[in-house]
Amino acid sequence: MMKSPLPAVRAEVAAVVLDGRLHALGGSSDGRAGAYHDEYDPATDEWRPEAPLPGPRDHLAVAVANGKIFAFGGFATPVHKDASNDAFEYDAATNAWRVLPPMKVLRGAAGAATVDGKTHVIGGRGLDGVVVAAHEVFDPQSRTWTEAAPLPTARDHMVVIAADGKIHVIGGRLRSPIDRTDEHDIYDPATDKWTPGAPLPTPRSGLASANYHGLILVLGGELPPDHTFPENEAYDPNTNRWTTLAPMPHGRHGFGGDVIGDDAFFVGGSLTPGDRGATDQLLMFHSPRSLQ
Repeated sequence: MMKSPLPAVRAEVAAVVLDGRLHALGGSSDGRAGAYHDEYDPATDEWRPEAPLPGPRDHLAVAVANGKIFAFGGFATPVHKDASNDAFEYDAATNAWRVLPPMKVLRGAAGAATVDGKTHVIGGRGLDGVVVAAHEVFDPQSRTWTEAAPLPTARDHMVVIAADGKIHVIGGRLRSPIDRTDEHDIYDPATDKWTPGAPLPTPRSGLASANYHGLILVLGGELPPDHTFPENEAYDPNTNRWTTLAPMPHGRHGFGGDVIGDDAFFVGGSLTPGDRGATDQLLMFHSPRSLQ
């Protein structure tokens, strides 16, 4: 179902939910990265602008911890240039961003997920355009970084999402946009070790994801020169199996998503490879709890 669109078209958007509202962060428009920050209220089906990021970024890694939004890395210049090691914290109570101690590794198109109050930033692509396996952990209480076991296969543009106390890294690309992978790695913070999970049925990169009714949804992706993926595939951590769900109405990549109540929302991105098909669309996915 289509909901109220973003105020403007935007590709390479990150999105996360805080206090029942969807925040769309960063992204690129007309070939330029921006400091965009818009908040969507599902109760009114309306967007409103919030405090912009401290600097223009696309391909951000974002997560929520301790009631705050955290944004990491990203690229300041399309396409995949000027990778950053910046870390920002957003406080909705004051509508303000704070600059945090930086990561050790400069990177964009990484992923972030929070387990036990600590946020893990994994993978990405560095200044030299080469993918990295870096795994850094930020503690919001001490505001310090530590290093954890690196990703088994360096990659970017993948899903990084927490489920049942573990972190799943799914799909992504190894080098160029056509070099997509089905790899699925599962990290256990209690042991600092990775184990393999069931591979993604449709290898792809430039993905969005959401933890929905206990399932990990993996949507979208691109395959240059002319294909974007409408696929919506769901992984069940309890059975280590994938299920195919209703596809999106149009393929897309470089978009973000999260869950509010019984609905999953996915925003922005590009309907074509690259950013030529940048969109302002906001999609809502709903399925009964019995889908497991």
